[in-house]
Amino acid sequence: MGGSFRPPERNPNAQAGNAMVSQELTTPELKNARKARHTPRFFNMNRLTPYFFLAPAGAVLAVALLYPIGYMIYASFLRWNPSQRIHEAEWIGLRNYSNLLNDPNFIESFFVTLKFASVVVTLEMVIGVGLALLLDRKIRGMSVLRTIFILPMMIAPIVVGLMWRYMYHPSVGILNRTLKSWGLDPIPWLSDPDWALPSVIIADVWQWTPFIFILSLAALQSLPQSALEASRIDGASTWQQIIHIKLPLMLPVLIIAGLLRLIDAFKVLEVILVLTNGGPGLSTEILSLRISRTTSEFRELGEAAAMSNYLLLLLLVITLGMFLFNKVMDMRQQRLRAAAQEAS
Repeated sequence: MGGSFRPPERNPNAQAGNAMVSQELTTPELKNARKARHTPRFFNMNRLTPYFFLAPAGAVLAVALLYPIGYMIYASFLRWNPSQRIHEAEWIGLRNYSNLLNDPNFIESFFVTLKFASVVVTLEMVIGVGLALLLDRKIRGMSVLRTIFILPMMIAPIVVGLMWRYMYHPSVGILNRTLKSWGLDPIPWLSDPDWALPSVIIADVWQWTPFIFILSLAALQSLPQSALEASRIDGASTWQQIIHIKLPLMLPVLIIAGLLRLIDAFKVLEVILVLTNGGPGLSTEILSLRISRTTSEFRELGEAAAMSNYLLLLLLVITLGMFLFNKVMDMRQQRLRAAAQEAS
C-alpha cells in the first residue's frame, strides 16, 4: 500500500545536547535554586538566619531594658510605699503626674536640672574640643600631656565630690586660701545659693571634659588628610581650616559625644550628694537627687516613678531632636558634595 512507517531519525548531536542540559539541570546549585524559588519567602532559612542570631541579644534587651521601663510606668500609676507589695498598692491613675506639675519644688528642681545640664555640656564641649584642636600636633611629651588630661575621668564620683568639698572649704580650702593670699575676700562656695550651683558645675566640668577631649581628638586624627592638604595649598589659614573643614567633618562625632554627656548630666547624683546634698535650699537639687530623696526619705515609690518618667520623656525628646539635627546636617553635606562634584 504505500510502504511501511519509518520513525524519525534521531540526531546524535541533539541527543548529546539534551544529555548535557539534563545533567546541568540536576546540579546541586540548580536544585537548591529551584527549591528556594518554590519555597515561601517566610520560610526561607537564609532570610531567617540573621534573626536567629539576633534573638538572644533581643531577649536580653527585652528583659534588661524593656521590662524595668514597663514596670516603672506601671508603678507611676500607683500610690505605693516600700512596706507594700506592688499588687497591694492603690491605683490612682495619673494623679502622680498631675500632682508633680502642681508641685513648685518639682518645677524648681526641673529647671535646676535643665540649667545644670545645659551649662555643663556647653562648657565641656567648648573646652574639650578646644584642647583637642590644641593638642592635635606633634609636640615632644604630648603623650604624657594627653594621659594627664584624662586622669580626672578615671576617678570615682564620690572621691571627686570629697576632693572638691575640701577644696571649697571656707577656711582651709585651697581656693579660699589662694584668694586670701591675693588680698581678696573668701567665697562661700557651697553655702551661698548663688555660688553653690556654679561650684557643682566646676567640679563636673573638671571631671568629664576629658571624655569630650578623647572623642574629639580621635575624630581629629581620623579626618582625611587630603582635604587638609588641599586647603593648605589653596592658602587657607589655621582658623579657616578649623571652621570650614575640621569642625564640619567632626560634627557627627561631636553630636554623639554631646548627647552622651547630656544624658549623663541629667543623671548626676554622687558629686552633688557629697558637695551640697541639694542645698542650700533647692539651689542644686536636680531631678536625680529629688527622685532618690523621694524614694528613700519620703518613701513614695509611685511619685518617684512618675518623676523618672518625666525625666525619661525629656531625654527622649532631646535625643530625637539631636538625631534629627544630625540627619539634616548630613543631608546638607551630601547636597554640598553633589554640588561640588557637578561644578567640577
